[in-house]
Amino acid sequence: MGINSPIIVPAVFGLLEDVCVPALSSEWMIDVPQSREPEYNAAKQAKLTINFLIIGAGISGLSCAIALQRNILYRWNLEPEVSAVAVKLKQIQISRLETGDRLGDHYWDDEALRETQGEFLFGHLADLRKMMYDVAVGQGATVRLGATAVSFDPEHRAVAFNSGETLTADVIIGADGVFGLIRPILLAEQNIEEATTPPLCMYSAIIPRALVENDPQSKHFYDPKVISMFSFFGNNQSVISHPTGGAPSFTFTLYRPWDEFENSPADGMRVDTGLCFLVRADIKQPRRFSVYAHPALEDWLDGTGRLVVVGGAAHPIPPGSTQQYAMGLEDGAVLAKLFSHLATDSQITDFLYAFQELRQPRTESVLASETGIIHYMGMPNCPDQAARDQAMQAKYKSGDDLFVYSGDEEESAEWAEIKTVFGYDAEDEADNWWVTWGRLRARSLENEDTRGTRKLPTATFSAHVP
Repeated sequence: MGINSPIIVPAVFGLLEDVCVPALSSEWMIDVPQSREPEYNAAKQAKLTINFLIIGAGISGLSCAIALQRNILYRWNLEPEVSAVAVKLKQIQISRLETGDRLGDHYWDDEALRETQGEFLFGHLADLRKMMYDVAVGQGATVRLGATAVSFDPEHRAVAFNSGETLTADVIIGADGVFGLIRPILLAEQNIEEATTPPLCMYSAIIPRALVENDPQSKHFYDPKVISMFSFFGNNQSVISHPTGGAPSFTFTLYRPWDEFENSPADGMRVDTGLCFLVRADIKQPRRFSVYAHPALEDWLDGTGRLVVVGGAAHPIPPGSTQQYAMGLEDGAVLAKLFSHLATDSQITDFLYAFQELRQPRTESVLASETGIIHYMGMPNCPDQAARDQAMQAKYKSGDDLFVYSGDEEESAEWAEIKTVFGYDAEDEADNWWVTWGRLRARSLENEDTRGTRKLPTATFSAHVP
């Protein structure tokens, strides 16, 4: 399965803007599968050439572009590029936000990483996107910066852009996020109303690492030998902070109920956090984002069966979530794995429905986990919160790892959830579907074809992608 000069169409924004964007848009954390030899060469698999038009040049769109062209990150032979722009997490420290009292620690040892089949990496989104952009372009993609999709014609599978240009394709992939062109089309088809009132907001900023290292109050936050993520549990609010790769910096992410600081995020970040020493006047571009409870789409495909959504357009996740960008990478990996088996035009819609069948349970589970984490960290002061803190501190004072169990101790719910979330293998899921269902369907189609003279095309897999 190969890509013949794909076209990358950003949803609204240019990909290579030289700006420093705060943590929501410039920080990522991804569980990267351990390196192994690719089990297939996508460029040699597909028997039918079709065109994809992918709207949106974020992580989901670029993931689809790369995966459809060849064979997630390390498995796409990107380990050196990833290592150059990321730092590896070794420890999580959890404390009370208001007092700084330590609640517990978790250390990611090698055995734990093997069990979850990966490692935690922190970096800037700008670096990740640039890396993926370079790979996509290096494989023959054409990038159209500044292109905005303005309308979609389902009958002709055509998308019109603000430039006046119209592009058509065999499959349209909407990777343009929650508020792009494609998700609202599916919501309207399914008579689903989008969320309009956010229950939470999220503040985000980048803090130069030098400020953290040179301040006596915060210098303990950075140890180059043990890269740590710091989680602060507070009364109706929580904070996550950690170093990133690339430009030396720290991220600062604050969740709290919707407040009145929409137009003054720097002020909002300094209110009652207990971490004012981190949130200084010279932090870069503090921003505030709405955290909506978005409704779920019943179908990720439109009525034609040739338009599908991925990433935030399909399964919105709270901004700043650990798995925010991993979900887009997984989408691209599964989609490409399925289409590596493409032999006839009649399989296209089947594969797109299979994509939703495989990805929807996974994304619903991750959404529940990420939303639960936000609420768990920001649990209001109450008896349940006090019991939670006491149990965590008891483990910490006894020298035990917060999430690790030993002896006759039952496996903690937190550790079981970590294994479920991070032990997922996107490509294995697609392989299992093909072996169980897809191959049988393909053989059925082949048997039908033996009565005729039709030959399968032998050209490569073509795609138009952002």
